[in-house]
Amino acid sequence: MMKKQIFSTLAAATLLTVLTGPVAAQNLAIVNGKPVPLARVDALKEQLSRAGRPVSPEMMDELKKAVIDRELFMQEASKLGLDATDEFKSQMEFTREAILIRELISNYQKTNPVTDAEIQAEYDKFSAANSGKEYHARHILVEKEEQAKAIVASLKKGAKFEDIAKKQSKDPGSGANGGDLGWAAPGNYVKEFSEAMTKLAKGKFTETPVKTQFGYHIIRLDDVRNAQLPKLEDVKPQISQQLGQQKLMKYQEELRAKAKIE
Repeated sequence: MMKKQIFSTLAAATLLTVLTGPVAAQNLAIVNGKPVPLARVDALKEQLSRAGRPVSPEMMDELKKAVIDRELFMQEASKLGLDATDEFKSQMEFTREAILIRELISNYQKTNPVTDAEIQAEYDKFSAANSGKEYHARHILVEKEEQAKAIVASLKKGAKFEDIAKKQSKDPGSGANGGDLGWAAPGNYVKEFSEAMTKLAKGKFTETPVKTQFGYHIIRLDDVRNAQLPKLEDVKPQISQQLGQQKLMKYQEELRAKAKIE
């Protein structure tokens, strides 16, 4: 009789283990009597990965701890009634809207991807618009024409262009670098500036100050070269992102055009 009772107890324990084992295995922990599903770890891991913060195997213990801590915080917030406030409900609705919009955008991008052909076409358009000559110029920018003429006179007497630019140019970006504007196509400058710059011979400066909306310029041309265009593979990510944004804007315009807004 004793053996039969022991056997029955062991059988029941075994059956209980079989029935509850998989269920228990689905939980990360039991916090204050409330099961914390293991799926929450995967959900948080996925959320972090989508935000550009992939979780390595070494970080899993910390991630599990974070999930348990979140449960503790949620339980405490609920105990204090914070989940019943109007502010909480408003924030939840705002978050729901943000998530839905994000999912809509993600779905649109998956079903309307930027193609290699579109990227190539955009690159070809960019190349055509930016081919030609690039100019390496320096300038000194001052407010008054009299000051510009005095600088020209100083340069003719042998004053160093870079030194005057550092001391007198009111363009803080280039002035600190001796007036250096780097390499650029003429189209990067206002019309008056580019026309005067492209007429200069290398090493020469404008003996008549050039007036623009910014003031009076003395321009020196240091060098000229054929345009140095980036390779397609180097700018492909930027072009793809730009085209993706353009598609999203067009999608938004289409939705607005179809909508009845009163």
